Amino acid sequence: MSGESDRVAVTLGEWPEDTDSDEGVVVNWFVREGATVDEGADLCEVQVEKVSVDVHAPAAGTLDEIVCGEDDEFARGDTLAWLEPN
Repeated sequence: MSGESDRVAVTLGEWPEDTDSDEGVVVNWFVREGATVDEGADLCEVQVEKVSVDVHAPAAGTLDEIVCGEDDEFARGDTLAWLEPN
């Protein structure tokens, strides 16, 4: 089994332009823990102020752990989930 250091953090990546807030909310997860995803696949929808943004998989692999569940708040740069790369 791979160590935790092999996992890839899932973050919002590019913060929406024209927003003053440094916090967002996870609206919906499209993928559940244990699911296999391709790089670039939509993982979840987040909302920053009134802007909805899809978060994409940074690599192909298995969604190992969801850190921020639906309706959870997160700050800019926070890890939303962990991905175990293929």
